[in-house]
Amino acid sequence: MTFAEEAGRLAGMAGAVLGWSPDRFWRATPAELRAVVTAMMGPTGGDPPSAATLARLREMYPDG
Repeated sequence: MTFAEEAGRLAGMAGAVLGWSPDRFWRATPAELRAVVTAMMGPTGGDPPSAATLARLREMYPDG
């Protein structure tokens, strides 16, 4: 996906979910957008799984 396509997708989501106008989206910094989304959804992700966790999952689910 190109930058323009991704930016358009994010602008649409910001409008639909946050009620932001296109002007508000384009004036926001990536950090501001992240802060608002995190405040709404809570932190996501976290630490990546350890090697031991991945090995245990491979044993539990050998078919992938």
